[in-house]
Amino acid sequence: MKYLSVILALLLGASSAQAQSVPDLKGTWTGKGKSVVFGANQHHPGSAPNDSTPRIREFDFTFVVAGQEGSLAWGYNFSSASASREPFAWAVASDGKTIVGADTDGSYRLSVVSADRMELCYTHPGTSPSKSIVATCEMMDRNK
Repeated sequence: MKYLSVILALLLGASSAQAQSVPDLKGTWTGKGKSVVFGANQHHPGSAPNDSTPRIREFDFTFVVAGQEGSLAWGYNFSSASASREPFAWAVASDGKTIVGADTDGSYRLSVVSADRMELCYTHPGTSPSKSIVATCEMMDRNK
């Protein structure tokens, strides 16, 4: 009986460790948010009083997930400050809820909240081409 309990515990643990299903991310996702910004870039134009003073910028943003193959997704984004399309690449982790990714000058960490809602966090360091530093976390929703 003791061995049966151990085997059942192992089987239950193994089944819960299996990868979750990968969400379908294709479509257009939009949100509104605020970023803390040092310097300037295409999505955050303007300047602060000096180099050591950050700005808080409000913005609208759009992500178009144009393609997805399994846990890999790609597309482009633009914002209310810049209509230029910036490409991105994302990868969904085995939990089916955590997403990491990158664009031309920064990185993403996303969390799937529901089928049509995600939290997006974005950063880019001062080593980016614009030399600006940006950080934000905002909710975004899939357009229906």
